[in-house]
Amino acid sequence: MTQAPAASKATRRRHDREIVALAVPAFGALITEPLFLMADTAIVGHLGTAQLAGLGVASALLATAVSIFVFLAYATTAAVARRVGAGDLQAAIRQGMDGIWLALLLGAGVIAVVLPTAPALVELFGTSSTAAPYAITYLRISTLGIPAMLIVLAATGVLRGLQDTRTPLYVAVAGFVANAALNVGLVYGADLGIAGSAWGTVIAQFGMAAAYLFVVVRGARKHGASLRPDAAGIRACAQAGAPLLVRTLSLRAILMIATAVAARLGDADIAAHQIILSLWSLLAFALDAIAIAGQAIIGRHLGADDTQGAREACRRMVEWGIAVGVVLGGLVIAGRPLFLPLFTSDSAVHDIALPALLMVALSQPICGIVFVLDGVLMGAGDGPYLARAMLLTLAVFAPVALLIPALGGGLTAVWAAMTLMMTVRMLTLWLRTRSGRWIVTGATR
Repeated sequence: MTQAPAASKATRRRHDREIVALAVPAFGALITEPLFLMADTAIVGHLGTAQLAGLGVASALLATAVSIFVFLAYATTAAVARRVGAGDLQAAIRQGMDGIWLALLLGAGVIAVVLPTAPALVELFGTSSTAAPYAITYLRISTLGIPAMLIVLAATGVLRGLQDTRTPLYVAVAGFVANAALNVGLVYGADLGIAGSAWGTVIAQFGMAAAYLFVVVRGARKHGASLRPDAAGIRACAQAGAPLLVRTLSLRAILMIATAVAARLGDADIAAHQIILSLWSLLAFALDAIAIAGQAIIGRHLGADDTQGAREACRRMVEWGIAVGVVLGGLVIAGRPLFLPLFTSDSAVHDIALPALLMVALSQPICGIVFVLDGVLMGAGDGPYLARAMLLTLAVFAPVALLIPALGGGLTAVWAAMTLMMTVRMLTLWLRTRSGRWIVTGATR
């Protein structure tokens, strides 16, 4: 990271208060995404191992379909925060509305692609014949909720940029409660099986999208921002998000390769991988809460031409990331024996998952640095570098992971490769922040 004078205790306390004020509500909102999946996993897991394996493949595909458009949240957060720092709230919200319209267009496109190709996509994972029908059912139904999920991403970015992480927390908690209740009622009460789990999640997602739209539209009217779609604005949002799209596609390719390798190891391995991936996602979002605070804080400092404040905030957030990573790793180690029975009673799945979970625990301090620096560079609008760095990481990870079955490795080897991937990311992000080239001030980058 760029060297800067050591911050005073008062400055560190100010940064701490700001990080906590933004990160704690952001954490609560962020963990609802893996909690949605964990609730589905727990409910579907008790239907059988084949159903759980099918959910694992379908959820990986759905996460890819949605997460490649995560720039709707991240790029919007940075752009809105810069305009907030520059004192132009009307332009900030207008930027967010362009992102929401883009989300609608992208959601419709994803549905058009995924619905007819669901069987072929599931087959690409090498899914067993017993798990494939469940994967196809879950994938097709859940795809209908993608437009709502993308609207949620874009609207969340608007609110984060406005330094508001509390409203997303309230909406997310309500959505999680609704999702869990609907899943239990539809899976067991209505006896719909895995299809009931998918329908419950879709209904909850549309409810969350409606709540976000109400809040953003109210803010737009208050500050005189237009609600109409603007072709130039939508196009600008798409162009600004393109490097982050490349970055996210590379990351999703890494996760899909890991899941595909696990699927080829057997049903018990992919079931164990699904459980571990659910936990890994939960831990990742916990760390990403600090990164989201970083996006909003760094964007605001740079928009206000405060380079020293941006450097000091970056340094303090890295310290937070390391500390939280150590704590999370310790919790995973302590909780391993209690965690697995929540999802399955299959002893074969337990035996495969236990050593892989240890690998996940040991990697958490590295993950803490990665997520924080990723957020800092996103807040600075340094998307092109993030894209190049992630392509390099993919080039390192892919051959290592694909060799695992040929070399007789198991699921623990898959997660060792994931730890290697995070280490490469840490090095590339650290080199960039140390160079100082990410620091560009002004209302736009």
